Amino acid sequence: MRGNVNQMQGLLLAGRYRLADAIGSGGMGRVWRAHDELLHRAVAIKELTAALYVAESDQAVLLARTRAEARAAARINHSAVVTVHDVLEHDGRPWIVMELVEGRSLADAVKEDGRVEPTEAARVGLWVLRALRAAHSAGVLHRDVKPGNVLLSDDGRVLLTDFGIAQIEGDSTITRTGEVVGSVDYLAPERVRGHDPGPSSDLWALGATLYTAVEGRSPFRRTSPLTTLQAVVEEEAAEPRHAGPLGPVIAALLRKDPAARPDTAEAEQLLAEAADGRRPGAAQAYVPTQFGGPDRATGDHHAVAHPLSSPTPGTSYVPMAPDAATPVPGRPTAGHPVPGPPATGHPVTGATAVGPTNVGPAAPPARPRRRRLLALVIVLAALVGGGTAVAWQKWDEGRRADGGSGSSSASSSPSNTPDGSSTPGGEDSWQTVDDPLGFGLSLPKGWERVVFQDDGDLKQIDYTPDGGEHFVRIALDKSPDFGDPYAHQVDLEQQLQRLVDYRRVTLEKNVYRDRAGSEWEYTWTALAKDTDFPGPRRAIEETYVARDGSEYVIYMSSPAEDWATAAEQFRSVLRSWREPTA
Repeated sequence: MRGNVNQMQGLLLAGRYRLADAIGSGGMGRVWRAHDELLHRAVAIKELTAALYVAESDQAVLLARTRAEARAAARINHSAVVTVHDVLEHDGRPWIVMELVEGRSLADAVKEDGRVEPTEAARVGLWVLRALRAAHSAGVLHRDVKPGNVLLSDDGRVLLTDFGIAQIEGDSTITRTGEVVGSVDYLAPERVRGHDPGPSSDLWALGATLYTAVEGRSPFRRTSPLTTLQAVVEEEAAEPRHAGPLGPVIAALLRKDPAARPDTAEAEQLLAEAADGRRPGAAQAYVPTQFGGPDRATGDHHAVAHPLSSPTPGTSYVPMAPDAATPVPGRPTAGHPVPGPPATGHPVTGATAVGPTNVGPAAPPARPRRRRLLALVIVLAALVGGGTAVAWQKWDEGRRADGGSGSSSASSSPSNTPDGSSTPGGEDSWQTVDDPLGFGLSLPKGWERVVFQDDGDLKQIDYTPDGGEHFVRIALDKSPDFGDPYAHQVDLEQQLQRLVDYRRVTLEKNVYRDRAGSEWEYTWTALAKDTDFPGPRRAIEETYVARDGSEYVIYMSSPAEDWATAAEQFRSVLRSWREPTA
């Protein structure tokens, strides 16, 4: 029966559970208050409404996740985990019968009250942590800890619910390759980068949840899913103003490096002290301060600002080095084609060095590492929970509907390559392009210019004849992280390992324009769910560092079946390349 709420009230499921009224809903399902007519008790029943609206190919995944939720919760025996009583089939969908918790969620409490007092938030966090400890001991990662999944019972209990996207150790059947699941605001940085989550990922989400509780707002939420995920990876949370004794605990849980966070047992002790109104001194061991001292994760002595503090004069601010998310070639971003892994560059956001410190041993001012922009949120269409996928899709569609291709004019005239060599297709089919950024190259006629990234010292420009199925990308980075192009490419390859069917063709040092360079060629399979150009693809790039210290990358990508032509074009582009003049 697929009626509305009023039509479904009074419906009897499995000859036993009678629906009363809907008490909550989200992007994946609806929760009903119901009566168990066999045992004469009130229960909550979760209806998987998402299965009614997704494509048939996705229904099996949603159904598997619902069953996995029941299995995951059933493995955990703890008073702070909502008990699952039963799983039944109705209308071709599974329904989960659970313990009914009379009360409200932490999200509702924040919305209604503005924020939660620090000691109460610490108490709530302590019980959530105990639930997570029990889950982790049972081999279950929650993967969607957030205020909406923390229930505050009228009798004072705190319970963790919604294991709908939990991952059971040894069970990978319900997660597709390269897919990220969870609510964007509470994804740990390592998950955004495409790394496998661990227990520390749930602790990060707990830290973000506690921040939201005491401040009344999410620490990393920005204006879109894209900028939110960039903030998670690259920015430090603003210092909480109302956290009190909970402040250093939140800071410890929100360390970017999973190895630098406290483990479950240590976090429990810190939260217990904060719940008693005491500021946990042990939390400072996880947080490098402006007074120097060793970083717990690395043992290095360095003077940095508190991660939840704004840089102050005389302090060298060194945030954790961000990585980029797993790339999925071909995902349109902000209205521009992004048909392959970017050639180079790193988005720069967050704090920068503001001067050397006067405390501790002398050290040069530090500059945050920058990472190549590998289309952060290309996996967002696969996000589940809280309507995230729909929100991202509508946001992206709105951006594309705004128009603005990002292209700008560039002068051109027919020509051979500057060295006089021939070009594929003959002289008349190519033209010399003088880009507005100052560089020059030869390209087939009709290729259009698209700005992929313009971020201070880092600029990336695409030229494409067909909206991004085939394209050349030129990247100019005036302040690169790596002085060695080969080392840079090796570092980036680690991010691409999760691409479907990724295979290195070559990655080797060379000499280009009398400078040390490196050439990297590889193949992968682009998925239809991620791109308008699915199927086997191939890419190649030449990276080198010019005499002025700028890094240049010349990159080309095309479908694998067209690679013979693309590879020949790439060699012609390399021969024609001209650096910007001074």
